Amino acid sequence: MINAGIKELRNQLSRYLSYVKKGQDILITERGKVIARIIQENNKKTSLRKVLHPLIVTGLISYPTRQLNKDIPDPIEVPGQSISEIVIEDRR
Repeated sequence: MINAGIKELRNQLSRYLSYVKKGQDILITERGKVIARIIQENNKKTSLRKVLHPLIVTGLISYPTRQLNKDIPDPIEVPGQSISEIVIEDRR
C-alpha cells in the first residue's frame, strides 16, 4: 500500500492512478491520518451475495432478518430559497 498526502496526490494524480491501475491501493492521508483509500475498480459483474458469502460463512456478518423498508417518501417542496442558495449566500 502506498501513502500519499492530499497535496502530493493532487499534484501527481496521474502517477498515483497508474499505481492503482497496476493493483496498488493508495491511502490518502491528512496530517498523517488516513482519511480515504483509492482501490482498483472491479469490472467483473459479481452479485453482492456472492461477494459477501465468505464473510457470512465465517460469521462476521449476517443477512438482514427482516425486509428493508424501501418506501422512500417524495421530497417536500417548501417555498423560499433552497438550502444550497442559503449556504452560498451565508458564505459571502
